[in-house]
Amino acid sequence: MRVKLKRIVSIANQKGGVGKTTTAINMAAAIATKGHKVLVIDLDPQGNASTGLGISPDNREYTAYDVLVDGIDINKAIIKTHVKNLSLITSNTDLSSADAELMNDKGRLIKLRNAIEKVKEFDYVFIDCPPSLNLLTINAFAASDSVLVPLQSEFYALEGLSQLILTVREVREALGTSLFIDGVVLTMFDKRVKLAQQVEVDVRDNLKDLVYKTIIPRTVRLSEAPSYGETILEYDASGRGAEAYVSLGAEFLIRDKVKQR
Repeated sequence: MRVKLKRIVSIANQKGGVGKTTTAINMAAAIATKGHKVLVIDLDPQGNASTGLGISPDNREYTAYDVLVDGIDINKAIIKTHVKNLSLITSNTDLSSADAELMNDKGRLIKLRNAIEKVKEFDYVFIDCPPSLNLLTINAFAASDSVLVPLQSEFYALEGLSQLILTVREVREALGTSLFIDGVVLTMFDKRVKLAQQVEVDVRDNLKDLVYKTIIPRTVRLSEAPSYGETILEYDASGRGAEAYVSLGAEFLIRDKVKQR
């Protein structure tokens, strides 16, 4: 029987460079600052979430690879970050071979779900997925209650979203879960650009209330923060990026409270 965590959420978009990892670590940090115990699982072989939370490659003793492929107890892989209430399971390039190594494993689709059953202490778990709909992403979806989709404010914003939604439906039906799309977050938004404004209109017209009210702006500070191993809440606490992620975290918690009723 699954241990009751408050919520497990995959942060996913098969398109890279849309602010997925930025959203995963900064929204998690914003929620952690509200007193909730939060775990981020870095499931991207690039390990950007691990770097962005200040964990160097040399300090990643056990990673998501060890949990999925070698079967170590997931609790051994959980480390505390410098952000209060925020913990992390790191990743590295070893994870890029997970698809091949798990190919003949009958339980390959639910490796992460089975591992997470042993996690007890967190209110929220956010899984930073790789930018593709591969076995790692399917594992994340199978372990999650919902999927949050960062969507870059550009011309092809909606391209590929239909495939992501279809994958969510297929995972839900194949594994008998209640997986759903939690919402869509517009990222890298430049209000000075007319195209970005039109994209917002199109996305909201098409997806209605699925789209979060909070919009993440395009700022240099958000790009700089990971190179210092800091969240935007630490690196530029009074900036637009930090304000946006604090707002997004608050909106997420409000939505979650409604869903829990």
